[in-house]
Amino acid sequence: MFQNPGRAQSDFEVYQNDLKLANLAEPLGFDAVWGIEHHFTDYTMMPDVMQFLAYMAGRTERVKLGSMAVILPWHRDPIRVAEQISVVDNISKGRVILGMGRGLGRVEFDGFGVAMDEARPRFMEAAKLILDGLEKGYCEMDGTVIKQERRDIRPAPCKSFVGRRYGAAVSPESLSIMAELGLGLLIIPQKPWSTVAQELTTYRQEYFAHHREQAPPPFVASFVYCDENADRAEAMANRHLGGYWHSMVEHYEMDGSHFKNIKGYEWYANAAAHINNDGAAAARQFFVDLHVWGTPEQCYQKLLNIRDYVGNDKFNGMFSYGGLPPAAAEASMRLFAKEVMPQLQKLPAPVITSAKSA
Repeated sequence: MFQNPGRAQSDFEVYQNDLKLANLAEPLGFDAVWGIEHHFTDYTMMPDVMQFLAYMAGRTERVKLGSMAVILPWHRDPIRVAEQISVVDNISKGRVILGMGRGLGRVEFDGFGVAMDEARPRFMEAAKLILDGLEKGYCEMDGTVIKQERRDIRPAPCKSFVGRRYGAAVSPESLSIMAELGLGLLIIPQKPWSTVAQELTTYRQEYFAHHREQAPPPFVASFVYCDENADRAEAMANRHLGGYWHSMVEHYEMDGSHFKNIKGYEWYANAAAHINNDGAAAARQFFVDLHVWGTPEQCYQKLLNIRDYVGNDKFNGMFSYGGLPPAAAEASMRLFAKEVMPQLQKLPAPVITSAKSA
């Protein structure tokens, strides 16, 4: 996450500590390393996720390399994004997992001089340009927002991205966008799992209507704190996941009133109303309880519960966040890899029709 809440450390120290965790992923047996794009604040200091993945490509031999996500409206020339993706995929011999999103932070849209109410059309056209380009080997578009003369992607894409392309989605509108584009889903817990399960049913129906095939199982990404001591795990989760929640609310202005006036972001106005009506303490605790923390067995059972709801066959654990001390983050990651991950890797494929509903 490369977070620096309160600037308790230098940005250099944050980078060195989180890179140490990233470099542990392959030797500990993880399947992939992911990065995320954010700009301008302490919330996540990762302005170029493909640059980070290129570094990890050179540090690793086996693990997949995922973007969670490249925020397309912030890139005025999406053909450059297609080129960057192809470079990393060629360097890594086809290990990239492409995740894309449309963005939420007003500070980031303003910083790039992009109106938030343009995010949906910009994302839709950029995603189509990139997805088509990576399959065909060239980009071309005469769109409402994007005008791109035909140009080859060089280096040429080394293999198809079908089956390894995803969209980050929280709001129901984003789910519909991802279904239309033929993208799998990246889910970060922010609402009740029963609600997510209901919305996934609609997403799967829309996906099938557009593409006449079943949607792929989603990724679920969650913050993790794993500890042999249950009481300590709960205390650490409440402190540092709660700290992350505050940084998220601040960065996204989640309790602000501006969402109701921005086309395409109306759902977040309702989320802001819940925070203001229910109180920050209740909203914070709800968020903490959605994520995965506890003893190894508690973590495993929470992951099984999530899987029963959403039918995911992939899980992204985020181990460094909210000012968690580096030694504690590493210990949590190592314990999860030793005790929880082997059990997850033995699980059979999920049966979507058995997913829980409200």
